[in-house]
Amino acid sequence: MKKQYLETGKIVGIHGLKGEVKIEPWCDGPEFLTGLKRLFLKNDTELKIKSARVHKNITIVHFDGIDTPEQAESLRGKTVSLNRDDIQLPEGVNFVQDIIGLTAIDLNSGKEYGKVTDVISTGANDVYEITKDGKSYLIPKIDEVVSEVDTDRGIVRINTRILGGLFEDED
Repeated sequence: MKKQYLETGKIVGIHGLKGEVKIEPWCDGPEFLTGLKRLFLKNDTELKIKSARVHKNITIVHFDGIDTPEQAESLRGKTVSLNRDDIQLPEGVNFVQDIIGLTAIDLNSGKEYGKVTDVISTGANDVYEITKDGKSYLIPKIDEVVSEVDTDRGIVRINTRILGGLFEDED
């Protein structure tokens, strides 16, 4: 079951005297948050966004009803989430939180190689960390290696022939 609310950042401080907050993004970047109209706190409290802009590597956000530094300070340290219904992802793009936990299956043999435990962004391509029995393997998220990501069925199909024996030491 996919989570409805996905953690997307943390309020790390206040900005100025109008009640703006600084959000450290846990998503594709600070620009991503500027396209949202609302965020949520853990208790499902909706925070409507009046304005948002990028400053260096953070997003400065002014929430509706938060108009003083004291009100903004009360949000410091809180994690903010987005509602997945507010985002339209392009075809073939998934939320990282939906990929973590998928089972890695060999495209050719059907053999199971473990679970995706992390998605690392390298700039050129993502890298999936696959873990089984305490051992971790890093798999580049490129078309030649990862042939299918099916979040509905809970699997990632990988072509281990391209990986040159990476998993051979597990037997």
